[in-house]
Amino acid sequence: MPIVEFVFVISVGVLLILGALNSARSSQQQRQLEEAFYRLLQAQNGQISLIQLAAGARVDAEVAKQYLERQAKAFAATLEVDADGDTFYRFPKLQLPPQR
Repeated sequence: MPIVEFVFVISVGVLLILGALNSARSSQQQRQLEEAFYRLLQAQNGQISLIQLAAGARVDAEVAKQYLERQAKAFAATLEVDADGDTFYRFPKLQLPPQR
């Protein structure tokens, strides 16, 4: 019986550690996405493609896609296609207050 309890305790410990690592990774990805999103928003004059965001944030394309779609919905961005057939989201113009 003590062996079963030991295995159970070890298993629970491993699951807790894995959960904590996953949460830390998710938080880091979120920060990377936010930084890349606002940097691109300003640099690209409101036009952001999925590949730009994924590369700028250095995250998986699916994670970047989910983030970009949430931001597009929140800011009422439109999905557009340029002359080359590339798709991007057009966000409203970024109007930053003057820095003092």
